[in-house]
Amino acid sequence: MSRRVDRINGVLRQEISQLLSRQIKDPRLNAIVTITQVQTSSDLRTARVLLSVLGDRETRERALEGIQSAATFLRRELRDRLTLRYTPFLTFVLDDSMENADHLLRLMDRIQKESPPEESQAGGQPYEGPLSFPNVGG
Repeated sequence: MSRRVDRINGVLRQEISQLLSRQIKDPRLNAIVTITQVQTSSDLRTARVLLSVLGDRETRERALEGIQSAATFLRRELRDRLTLRYTPFLTFVLDDSMENADHLLRLMDRIQKESPPEESQAGGQPYEGPLSFPNVGG
């Protein structure tokens, strides 16, 4: 990806975030909505906006519907704010990476609590390498 596309992605992310927080008054957007990433095509005509919404599955779906219904308004506002030849068409997608990371960390915590410390290293010392967990409770 070129440096220009990276800068445009950052500007689009910032502008869309400001528009969502200040000008969109949709009741479906009562949850905390964060624009995690914008992926603009190389020809700058389309942009995929990744959203993270705090809440349950139903809240996330309602927020996505609310933002999709405001896509035309957002594009029109972006056209007035940005000096680009083409204002990209926006596609909104829920970003589940935060939920996946949280689930993975919970699994790792559970494994750490359930497994006894291993003494398989030479000299009877537990492994203390870069991937070891600190001994918090004991």
